[in-house]
Amino acid sequence: MRIAIASDIHGNKHAFEAVIAAAEAAEADELWCLGDLVGYGGDPDRSVELAIEHCAICLAGNHDLAVVDVLSLEDFSRGAALAAQWTKETIKPETRDPIWEYVLSGLTAELCLDTTDYRVSFIGHSHVALSFHRNEGESATGSTRREGDHLDISAGEWLINPGSTGQPRDGDPRAAWLMLDTQRWTAEWRRAEYDIAGAQAAIRAANLPDSLAERLQYGQ
Repeated sequence: MRIAIASDIHGNKHAFEAVIAAAEAAEADELWCLGDLVGYGGDPDRSVELAIEHCAICLAGNHDLAVVDVLSLEDFSRGAALAAQWTKETIKPETRDPIWEYVLSGLTAELCLDTTDYRVSFIGHSHVALSFHRNEGESATGSTRREGDHLDISAGEWLINPGSTGQPRDGDPRAAWLMLDTQRWTAEWRRAEYDIAGAQAAIRAANLPDSLAERLQYGQ
């Protein structure tokens, strides 16, 4: 199968729509989402609707759980907490039906690989496109990933982050996603252009902190 993997949509319907279109153009068999459909962005309802319409698998992220009162907002940054509170107050009731660790180092990747029984696993949350690899008897090594990076993941253990669709933080403002080929066992990082100005306008229309809109322009 050819599986398109997105993550960290964060209420950015413009970015999600662009990735969905790119995945369909690339003839992906399925679309998976690793979580955080809401938070930060101004279109939570539509983002959830898009996941319902297009995703074969969709996980819950910490922002999603905060909106349905499973997690407390006390550990969120000010902007994230304000966006989550706004989402709780404005999201439709029918949309609500629904770990904190940022895996950015070899040590945390080792702990994750030790925990899972699967050879290849996917993570979101950090908003950074990257991969960690571990051969038997060796330590995990990792690297950030850019558009066009293409890996053979047929051997060893892998922990892979496609990057953030709706709020990238790796200096590339385009919507991030990944194509997984389970027949060839390859992973390719991809990017999709989207209407950043439209996403910024939605944030400002919701009277959320302007910094949440500004950062989209720079991928930070």
